[in-house]
Amino acid sequence: MLSSVLHSDRAVQMNILIIRAFVQIRELLATNKDLAARVEKLEAGQKEHASIIGILAEEIDELRLLPEPPKRRIGYKTEP
Repeated sequence: MLSSVLHSDRAVQMNILIIRAFVQIRELLATNKDLAARVEKLEAGQKEHASIIGILAEEIDELRLLPEPPKRRIGYKTEP
């Protein structure tokens, strides 16, 4: 604030540097918001894939629990 009240060359240069710093901070915040949105989108896709993989794992576990079909004997059948 003081740099905008004083009218020396140094005060003007300091005021310009302060404004540039605030502009850079604003740009960084905007970039971070964009990155945060992209990460959020990736996390949502990952959650969807994880739920599908979970369903597939449950199906595979159910298939393991099924009894094996009876084995057929090899050879000739004899009638008693």
